[in-house]
Amino acid sequence: RYAASHAGRVAVVREATAIAAYLSDHHADAIREIRAARRLSGIDLHHAIEADCERALGRHREALELLASLDPGTKKLGLRIECILVEAGIRSDLGQRGEAMRLLKAAISHRIGPKLGQARLRYAYADLLEREGRLDAAREWFESAARMDPENQLEVTERLASLDGITLPEDFDLEPVPDEEPETVDEKTEVVDMEDAIETQVIDLVSPEEEIAEVLAEIDGSRE
Repeated sequence: RYAASHAGRVAVVREATAIAAYLSDHHADAIREIRAARRLSGIDLHHAIEADCERALGRHREALELLASLDPGTKKLGLRIECILVEAGIRSDLGQRGEAMRLLKAAISHRIGPKLGQARLRYAYADLLEREGRLDAAREWFESAARMDPENQLEVTERLASLDGITLPEDFDLEPVPDEEPETVDEKTEVVDMEDAIETQVIDLVSPEEEIAEVLAEIDGSRE
């Protein structure tokens, strides 16, 4: 808001303000800033966000009209996926869960967009299945989403655990735990290692000045 008040005629400032407002759940502010950025730049970059804000404000018809105005031939596959996800959410809100599932399934079958986008479509589809009480099918689609999201950005692991009634700790680490060293160690090797360690410690305790003094003493002794 501070930036927008000082540089209100700069499109990128209004765009950044819009995104910040959206992420902070200030949906009316986000809509206003998106439209201001569009007027200044002439570019419509956040069609899905604007529609999602309308949805959050309970204006589902306006949200659907916005989504319908998107060019169906757009090559921005990421934007198309976002709009499909928003429309599916709106249809679900309106009690049209079957239509929401149809939209998601059609987008999944066409395999449009990057892997993470496809993972999000599968995640949303699995979420609807879980709400329908179809837990086995939901698990399959959550697992499908997880395979396309190896870094677990969507936190699918947590949803799968939830299906099993398991609550993962907040510091749960997905990294594999390395195998522990075998408990049985060869006694001879252990003794040698200990001797090396002791020798290293002794060497470390001798300062360079002491080493020089020892060498000079040896020289003096040889002269005598």
